[in-house]
Amino acid sequence: MSKAKILVVDDDKNIRRTVTMALESLDYFVHTAFDGKDAMVQLTGDKYDLIITDLKMPGMNGMELLEEAIAKYPEIKIVLISAHGTVDNAVEAMKLGAVDFLQKPFTPKELRNLVHNVLETGSAKAESASEYKSSLQSAKNFARQRDFDNAIAQAKKAIGSAPSQPEAFDFLGQLQETLGDFDGAIKNYRVAISLDPTYESAKSNLDRATRNSDSARPKL
Repeated sequence: MSKAKILVVDDDKNIRRTVTMALESLDYFVHTAFDGKDAMVQLTGDKYDLIITDLKMPGMNGMELLEEAIAKYPEIKIVLISAHGTVDNAVEAMKLGAVDFLQKPFTPKELRNLVHNVLETGSAKAESASEYKSSLQSAKNFARQRDFDNAIAQAKKAIGSAPSQPEAFDFLGQLQETLGDFDGAIKNYRVAISLDPTYESAKSNLDRATRNSDSARPKL
């Protein structure tokens, strides 16, 4: 798909400029919007193949834009730009129909590769699935070697590759619980359960971590 039309939505003009320059080098038509409402106005006047939007914006944010755009234009592809600390929102966005998300900071090459996969080959999800399995297996291997720093890093990489899959969240929670980070473990077990309410491993792990967390807290 040459000459695809892309709408970049971000309240930060530097991000808009960086993304535009990176994608115009691949011969895409790139327009920009400064928030969700501005994007919806542009969508009514032109047809776009892809929206790349930040999650955190004033006014209509990326999540609201995602819901409204997909409701009105179900064929459009949407990629979310996610800052550190907004993984939960990115997971929810994927459940609502986003095709992928890119975590800040990212390089122009990473952006171009993702957009190429989404628009040209449609293989972004397949590649993400492969990276997810590889990263999760690496995390388990490092954990068996008691190398918890690398195990956690690989588990987080797996989450970034496939944020709608519960197993990596559950495994990251197990690593955190092993290291005594009960709050972090409980948070990740809950994310896993929110993704799959029938995920028994996360439910039993959450029950155990909650009990252990309560007993570990100092009695006042």
